[in-house]
Amino acid sequence: MPLQSTLSGKKSSSVQAESTQWDGKTFEQLRQECLQKGVLFEDPDFPAADSSLFFSQTIPVQIQWKRPKEICENPKFIVGGADRTDICQGQLGDCWLLAAIASLTLKKDAMARVVPPDQDFDHNYAGIFHFQFWQHNKWLDVVVDDRLPTVRNRLIMLHSASNDEFWSALLEKAYAKLNGSYESLKGGSTMEAMEDFTGGVGEIYETKSAPENLFSIMKKALDRGSMMGCSIDITSSAESEAKTTTGLVKGHAYSITGMEELQFRGQTVKLIRVRNPWGQVEWNGAWSDNSREWDYIDKKEKDRILQNSLEDGEFWMEFEDFKKNYDKVEICNMTPDALDDDTKRHWAVSVFEGNWIRGSTAGGCRNYIDTFWTNPQFRLQLEDADDDDDDVCSVVIALMQKNRRKLRKEGLDLETIGFAVYEAPDDETQVEKDFFRYHPSKARSRTYINMREVSERFTLPPGKYLLVPTTYQPHQEADFIIRIFSEKKADIKFDGLSLSTCHSIINLMDVSLDPPHIYTITPHLSHTFVILCNTLNNQLLQLVGLRFADDTFNIDFDDYLTCIVRLENMFRVFQAMDKFKRGRVKMNMMQVN
Repeated sequence: MPLQSTLSGKKSSSVQAESTQWDGKTFEQLRQECLQKGVLFEDPDFPAADSSLFFSQTIPVQIQWKRPKEICENPKFIVGGADRTDICQGQLGDCWLLAAIASLTLKKDAMARVVPPDQDFDHNYAGIFHFQFWQHNKWLDVVVDDRLPTVRNRLIMLHSASNDEFWSALLEKAYAKLNGSYESLKGGSTMEAMEDFTGGVGEIYETKSAPENLFSIMKKALDRGSMMGCSIDITSSAESEAKTTTGLVKGHAYSITGMEELQFRGQTVKLIRVRNPWGQVEWNGAWSDNSREWDYIDKKEKDRILQNSLEDGEFWMEFEDFKKNYDKVEICNMTPDALDDDTKRHWAVSVFEGNWIRGSTAGGCRNYIDTFWTNPQFRLQLEDADDDDDDVCSVVIALMQKNRRKLRKEGLDLETIGFAVYEAPDDETQVEKDFFRYHPSKARSRTYINMREVSERFTLPPGKYLLVPTTYQPHQEADFIIRIFSEKKADIKFDGLSLSTCHSIINLMDVSLDPPHIYTITPHLSHTFVILCNTLNNQLLQLVGLRFADDTFNIDFDDYLTCIVRLENMFRVFQAMDKFKRGRVKMNMMQVN
């Protein structure tokens, strides 16, 4: 029977990004080492070699890795401020990433975090640069050397329209390193990169079935600093990146960079600005760059909106044409503030990491009723209704699978995932098969899909609920993270142990997982708790409370066990030291005699 899991109720905060280097050294430490030695940094974790480019194919041309100072005379990190025109796609099929980068340039605070300004090719240049990305509820600092793949002295991957600007090329390299190789970036969802740039939560709208106020939702999102992308679906691989007669490209990721309402011939017209990361190939219909509709707009207003528009891949179109031609809109909210509500909400966030394990917790979706109940189960209690509604609680549930892009070189890819929410029974901890056979779900993800994250927004009555995340088919293994955003803090009660706590207990006991040994763990820890509580002085108990208690000075069972394990390990060390000292004293006494 699988353990039932809980969500950590600790609030996330702005913290220092963690180094990803094998030796744990930070960007500043590595840069100073290079400056002191008078050498340029060469990254051992992501070498200038074919293995960093591709894992499943040979390279058909001779590639040379060159530093910017070998490519042009006076390279710059950023020229005149980073903007969306700095992003031109290279030979890699990562338009989804480029669309997200274009959106990132519109949000200066997020841009400054992902692309730290403390680096350039002049002051303290040592051939090393760094970028920061959000991964699985923490920020990582990724360093790279500035050797870039070239053919005939030209960059072959992402590059700026300006030949002497290199921030975007180095950003792509750092993201490739994070995911294992450049090839790992082929194909993806714009939402994935948007979330990695912000730590935000995503929502997807199908334009053909979207709410009537979709324009208002999107405009409000853009005004609040959310990042947005869009795409046209394909029915077969042959349609991928096929150009339509109107200048749009199927199966291609675009970024949304602006929205306006204009007076046109006595009527209000809703316009949307879209950008193709290729830097060319644009919409040629109504409201395109040279269309006659602009002749009827006041010159000052026209100049403000078009801003000397060139053939740069960016174009305007009427919103109704947008909905007819595009199929999907992806919105990454910096926080999950309700975009269909004028009230700014403040959300409590709970996070848990778990996994689906073949033969244990990989039960598949409800179609496989005999194994569905073995999936991880999360109990949560929504106690307080929203401030503006006494009857319901707003909640956003986001299920994300971990590290799948990096695992591509091992033949693995994204699993098809989803989740369901049930009204939880009062008298059971682990819900078994018969419950799911006879009880329908109260909420669920709209579909099972092979995307990194599936998220949905719900309004549920206060009560106890059971969340079951699954892969579509049983026996599919993957690690996952769940984020639950609620307007009021959800009461998450403990009914199981986190994986790290289980590891700590097993290491402490130093026993096998045979049933006879398992039964000795609980009495042992209970005995330990009694001894330690009688041993610790008041000051140490207060320090334990500060470390492990929540805002109401309660310690949940998982943290309690982690505390006990660590304290016992500490006492074992002290006992060993004391025994060693007493042994030395005894030897000295024998020598004196």
